[in-house]
Amino acid sequence: MTPDSAAQLIREMFMTAFWLSAPLLAIGFIAGIIVSLVQIVTSIQDTGFSAVPRLLAFLGGLIFLMPWMMQKSMFYAVSLLGNLSRYGR
Repeated sequence: MTPDSAAQLIREMFMTAFWLSAPLLAIGFIAGIIVSLVQIVTSIQDTGFSAVPRLLAFLGGLIFLMPWMMQKSMFYAVSLLGNLSRYGR
């Protein structure tokens, strides 16, 4: 395995991790902004009020995006393990 192919493997790993986590992070970011705006408007500063909606948004996003995330991670694993002989040289 050459250093270039090792760098390519690491790049693919990081890009796959990025694309798997980006939608959930965006959902959490949007939910956090909405909850913060509601807290500002209603003057409620309870920590439970800010944590529960974000967790529910993450859970909903995870349930909704799970098929896509599994497909993407399985494609990465199949492409990695399918070309295993290429990495042994």
